[in-house]
Amino acid sequence: MRPLSPPTPASPSPPPSATPTLDIQGLRLTLPGSARPVLDGVDLTVGPGETVALVGESGSGKSLTSRSALGLLPPGATIEGTVLVEGRDVLTMAADRLRALRAGTVAMIFQDPRAALNPLRRIGDFLTEAVRSAGTMDESGARDRAAELLAAVGLDDTALPKYPSQVSGGMLQRVVIAAALMGDPALLLADEPTTALDVTTQAEVIAVLARLRASFRTGLLFVTHDLDLAAAISDRVYVMYAGRIAETGPADVLFEGPRHPYTAALLASTPRLTTPGGRLSAIPGQPPDLRTPLTGCAFAARCPLATEICRQAAPEPLRAPGRPEHLAACHHSDRLAEKGAVVDA
Repeated sequence: MRPLSPPTPASPSPPPSATPTLDIQGLRLTLPGSARPVLDGVDLTVGPGETVALVGESGSGKSLTSRSALGLLPPGATIEGTVLVEGRDVLTMAADRLRALRAGTVAMIFQDPRAALNPLRRIGDFLTEAVRSAGTMDESGARDRAAELLAAVGLDDTALPKYPSQVSGGMLQRVVIAAALMGDPALLLADEPTTALDVTTQAEVIAVLARLRASFRTGLLFVTHDLDLAAAISDRVYVMYAGRIAETGPADVLFEGPRHPYTAALLASTPRLTTPGGRLSAIPGQPPDLRTPLTGCAFAARCPLATEICRQAAPEPLRAPGRPEHLAACHHSDRLAEKGAVVDA
């Protein structure tokens, strides 16, 4: 068990030689009856102590990508590629190794904490059940660890005998975070964990995650549709559209100078207090239907820059000049406005 030491600054990204905590390469997943892959060649990495945001519209494949690190994939799906957690491929693991992975190496914070807890079980049982079942801690050790982690997220052991209905949504979200850390995970998956919370509680939860990441050097994959939140919490960002990675790069670089029209359109449609009055910019049309075959760029039908090549050939990720970590899968990334401007979709 790693001690709860004071937070130390986390590096913005792992050194090139470091083994990624999560390394997804060429992940392609097709469901029965679908005309195209739900996930189409996804490449994504999370380094030790690094926070990576995965953003995009609902249905883009964000949650499915994150759940692949736990092997939680739809039954009957056809799967290609690799999902490596600390160098081991989750997709080829035997059942016993997969259970061990879920018990200690990887943990997930789900979007709705009340849906994650049994309302008839006490919070203490929820926190200690997994490690006791896995045999990694006895009852006394598990209870001590639970109290220690509750303190780390700003609660105390008085929460242990309570039922989920007896605490607020913000407190329950902290409990779910503490539960995710019980097994000392190397990788933490957060699937829109602040969606149902008020702004103040959201800020507190984000601060808790940042502090714990720095303390434990845990890799964090943060799934969200909130661009401002992604910019505030993450070291790097992946923008996802229709099961593909549209753009990726360091958070500050990507948001200051997007090179994919979809990223630019998302930024333009974000409400701002400083924006002059008038209609909010919106992205026209709808994401492509899974029942319809897809050729070319997935965003072409909604893109103001689309040409014939966009409808015929899927673009490969291209590096931005002078910014090797900034990639965009767009035939016309160089046509976007200069740094700081956005495309009006």
